[in-house]
Amino acid sequence: MFIHITDSETGNNKGSCGLLVKYLEKENNLSEQKKDLEYWFNHQNKTISPQEVRVNIDHNIAKLSRNDAKFFLINISPSEQEIMHLKERFGNKGTEEKLKEYANNIMDAYAQNFKRNGIENAKDLLWYGKLEHHRYYHHTDEEVKQGLAKVGESKAGEQMHIQIIVSRKDRTNKIKLSPMNTSRGKNKSHSVKLGQFDRVAFKESGELIFDKMFEFNRSLEDSLHYKLIMKNGNAEQKRTVHLFNQLENKLNDSDRQTIFDTTKDIYRNNTIDFEKIINTLKISIGLINLLFTNNLQENENIEEQSVQNKKKKRRRRTPRL
Repeated sequence: MFIHITDSETGNNKGSCGLLVKYLEKENNLSEQKKDLEYWFNHQNKTISPQEVRVNIDHNIAKLSRNDAKFFLINISPSEQEIMHLKERFGNKGTEEKLKEYANNIMDAYAQNFKRNGIENAKDLLWYGKLEHHRYYHHTDEEVKQGLAKVGESKAGEQMHIQIIVSRKDRTNKIKLSPMNTSRGKNKSHSVKLGQFDRVAFKESGELIFDKMFEFNRSLEDSLHYKLIMKNGNAEQKRTVHLFNQLENKLNDSDRQTIFDTTKDIYRNNTIDFEKIINTLKISIGLINLLFTNNLQENENIEEQSVQNKKKKRRRRTPRL
């Protein structure tokens, strides 16, 4: 599950949302039949017009300055595996409705992540979602640069996703809410005044909601924390979670959950506590032995390579007679 918050796909969220609304109408503009039109939706209504979206967002800007963000764009993009899981259970039309239902729950999590009084769920926000069936190539895509695809062509595979425009102000037009706020609650006075937003926690909630709603058996490799560690972690962290991933299919549900929790702990604490792993993992001691053996073998290989490199250097230094 890919969930991303940005200013706007049109590059500006400090003015009217009109250009963004128009851009997100692109599939409707390509539709030849009116019955195929995809309406905007939120927790109250499934048949909202683009004009209503633009007017309501653009007028919900009390006490915002010219340079303040007026709205944000939330991109909710399930993986191809997640989409196929939904289609197998609910069919094509059913998947569309379930994704909209999922978006409602995501916006509940979005509201709750601010931890602000009066902001409890999606009903306290001003937001509008739009389901899209395709993604299209841009000039920045590698396929376009290599001449394998043209700008504007639709991408292959399952590309169904949801775009959400959410106002910077709450539904009452009184409270400012910014998901770009970097506070995570450590500075209490700052959080009380300006709120807080933990973007990683928000994305994590997106996975948990999807898995619970649709009984999706997520693999460790497809989890947020695994991907974050493999992208930003140090070598030791990457080796550890990679080993967890290799062993996952051999474990029962309880042990798999322990591996997920341990991976999350490694990411959050940015360290590996081997003693804690040994004490908390309910898996066979063979996993721990394998972990240390793996690290030991790797260190031995590095040491052996280092010795060979030194020998080569010494041979090069030997003068020819």
